[in-house]
Amino acid sequence: MDLTWHERGFDELTTRQLYAITALREQVFVVEQNCPYLDADGIDLASRHLWAEQRGGAVVAYLRIVPAGVKFAEVSLGRVITAASMRRTGLGRELMRRGIAAVGEDTVIRISAQAYLERFYGEFGFVRASELHDIDGIPHVDMLRRRA
Repeated sequence: MDLTWHERGFDELTTRQLYAITALREQVFVVEQNCPYLDADGIDLASRHLWAEQRGGAVVAYLRIVPAGVKFAEVSLGRVITAASMRRTGLGRELMRRGIAAVGEDTVIRISAQAYLERFYGEFGFVRASELHDIDGIPHVDMLRRRA
């Protein structure tokens, strides 16, 4: 895979990068999952953004790193996403490895995971930390990753 990885704060994003990130988030979370929700939740402004893009600028994997105290008491990874064309290639695992490394292996991380991905996140040391709950019509569980 010929990909370029980036990590930037919101104010460091170019308009083209923000557009490409938004396009992927809408394609998966709104269109594929048929889930109308407010993506512009204000959290992006405080977050760091990690993504992989193909030559030409198409974003194919993305997550946001949310500082402690913004969404949860702990640092969190959110909007974790891989383009449909890149699924089952290992890119999602690479994205998570890079996200955890960017936060720091010794940092406690909380995620709000779609329930069907609980086993996937478990591979990275995340364990369930809540009961099943609904977010925008999709079953979720909170998960924590303690220090490595």
